[in-house]
Amino acid sequence: MRGLIAPVAALVLVAGCAATGADRPFTPRQGASAGPSAPTAAPSPVVETIRVGSRLNVLVERPVGQDAELLKVFTDLYIKSWKAVVTKGDDDGYLAGVEDPAGRQAYTWVRGFVSQGRTVRGSARVYAMTVSAVVGDGAQVDACVDESGLVLVSTRTGEAVPSQPVWTREPYLQAMVVRRGDDGVWRVKGLRHATLTDERAKGCAR
Repeated sequence: MRGLIAPVAALVLVAGCAATGADRPFTPRQGASAGPSAPTAAPSPVVETIRVGSRLNVLVERPVGQDAELLKVFTDLYIKSWKAVVTKGDDDGYLAGVEDPAGRQAYTWVRGFVSQGRTVRGSARVYAMTVSAVVGDGAQVDACVDESGLVLVSTRTGEAVPSQPVWTREPYLQAMVVRRGDDGVWRVKGLRHATLTDERAKGCAR
């Protein structure tokens, strides 16, 4: 959902991560090797298609071996934000999973669609998900997002908008910085993205 952060400046990592260097991808320390071994194929991701309203599907590829709770924080915000769009802002469940400044960003993004009388139809894909950093009560979850199967349409006529937005043209890398509150619940604190012209997003090309 590149539109989720396009109208605002990209954020540096927050939620206790920035102060400890969590904006750099976490690389596990490798232990001593007893010798060369045959490479082990990574398990296939679990694929789920989630229906959002009557005209939008989101296909999610969940990797095996990653923190399922943190991955769910990412997909919940992504899917619930689109649900808010297709319900014309009536469903605000997405706000329960965010805190400022991400809360303000998400709200502004949803209201942008509603105020312009726009919604979407088609399909989006979330893939190559990874928990790239965990430091104390802060973490970062990255995923590739492909919204080229989405079409922006008018809520008044139901017809496609003549000039489609740039975020429907190619995949991008979406990063969500999350923070665990005193109640033990993880919420999204920061949002940023990188397009295929950025080295960080090269792996999103398919």
